Amino acid sequence: MRLNVSMGRMLVGGVMLAAVVASSGCGWWRKSDKLFGDDVASRPLEVPPPLDRAAAAPTTGSATASGTAGAQAKPAGDAIAATGFTVGDSRDVAFDKVGEALAKVEGATIASRAQLLGAYDVNYGGGNFLVRITAVEAGAYVSAVDPRGVPATGEAPVKLIASLKEALGGR
Repeated sequence: MRLNVSMGRMLVGGVMLAAVVASSGCGWWRKSDKLFGDDVASRPLEVPPPLDRAAAAPTTGSATASGTAGAQAKPAGDAIAATGFTVGDSRDVAFDKVGEALAKVEGATIASRAQLLGAYDVNYGGGNFLVRITAVEAGAYVSAVDPRGVPATGEAPVKLIASLKEALGGR
């Protein structure tokens, strides 16, 4: 009889131990990461490097490789070159002038503006793209880029850049 009682106690103890382990949710083996455990609003902000910093490699003409080396920042090719021009003002002055000129273009809507990045998010002619102002040796380069950062193609960006070039006297 004694053997059965001790076996029963061991069985009950084993079941209780299994219940405790099962209800722990494997918390003993899980690593905790304090960065992701808190509220989303309290997490540290990761800021990308400045988009207009000169690239270590030679520029390829894309908006993501918009170095500060003057002519190198201009995209190559006739179709791509039609989506950008240079003005003799500083980047900040050109940003303000582009904003004023965009407000006067019929059919153009500025969805948002980011002066720190030198970009306007624009809706024009049924297309959404960025008008970006980058500092270059000759002043500021105004261009149209798509959301990926490559020169925007299509009728709407070319037409808008031509309007801005005329309004700002770009070259």
